Amino acid sequence: MERHTVRVGGGATWGAVADALAPYGLAISSGDTRSVGVGGLTLGGGIGWKVRNRGLALDSLVAADVVTADGRVLRASATDHPELFWALRGGGGNFGIVTAFEFRAHPSTEVFHGTIRFPAAEAYGVLYGWAEYLRDAPFELTSIMELANPFAGGPDAPVAVGVVFDGDDTDLAAEALDPIRALGTVLADDVALVPYGEVLVDGVLPPLGVRFVSRNAFVDRAGVDEVVRVLADAATSPGAPAVSVRSIGGAVSRIADDATAYAHRGAELMVATTVGGPPPMVEAAVPGLDSLWATLAPHVRGSYANFLTAATEGDVSASYPGATYERLAQVKRRYDPGNLFARNHNVRPAEEHRAARREASEVAP
Repeated sequence: MERHTVRVGGGATWGAVADALAPYGLAISSGDTRSVGVGGLTLGGGIGWKVRNRGLALDSLVAADVVTADGRVLRASATDHPELFWALRGGGGNFGIVTAFEFRAHPSTEVFHGTIRFPAAEAYGVLYGWAEYLRDAPFELTSIMELANPFAGGPDAPVAVGVVFDGDDTDLAAEALDPIRALGTVLADDVALVPYGEVLVDGVLPPLGVRFVSRNAFVDRAGVDEVVRVLADAATSPGAPAVSVRSIGGAVSRIADDATAYAHRGAELMVATTVGGPPPMVEAAVPGLDSLWATLAPHVRGSYANFLTAATEGDVSASYPGATYERLAQVKRRYDPGNLFARNHNVRPAEEHRAARREASEVAP
């Protein structure tokens, strides 16, 4: 059996990888953006348009070359430095500089990709029906819903349901996509068969003086109904942040929770909100954003480091909860005991982490 092993340099972008693999009929599950680096996305997870069918980008990783804090060049894999390999798959840039990745690519055809739009007034029904359907939809279907797009009318913007059906069979694609089209009044539908590389969009740098604040969390089955209600209400209210909801599940949930340092395998959805603009505008929006997330808090958990715009202790704890953080701290102690690689969602070496926790408990009231 062909293994389709692909070696990628640490500085490569996903657009370049998609273009290089396309002539061979191969692909790797990646993110949404051509200009995003292979390294950062893979080390943090890798949620994109093939995630329900092919898993996270890190799920395709079979080995990595790593320069550690003491200058060693190590190969990390299931058999070489396996604990380091575990930590690299989700633990971010905490453990060294990855100079090369080896992925197992998969045979790939063209895919059905596009956006189906519905009126903002139908947000609740469309979002609820979409979440219910995606729970048991074919794994080939991955979808992202966007509400309150500030460039399309904010709270009056159409509900935009982006889709990828990972295959080129017209009948199977229609069977998977028609239940989404039936969720409401379709305003526009541009789904078409395209090369996989075309679903990755070009990254856009914000203008000088524009600030963004993004937050995200995961939603398990028990929290879906309430989260849907809260988001539909918030997204159609004045001053709404941009809201995106991603379907996950599928192939991601087939892997054991502790198989990698990505700690959110059981989530059905990932919710993200974004506000952007000049700093005074963003500051004025923060109280409303805080209120929204306080309402969501009982029904969501964790966070995805790759989509965060901050790296506070709280962000790190949410990205690497409980036992995951403790195991990462042990790996950190072995491969970077001096915490050289700290300009990230930082995992402290085990001893430093325990000392900080003791200090915090001593000063707590």
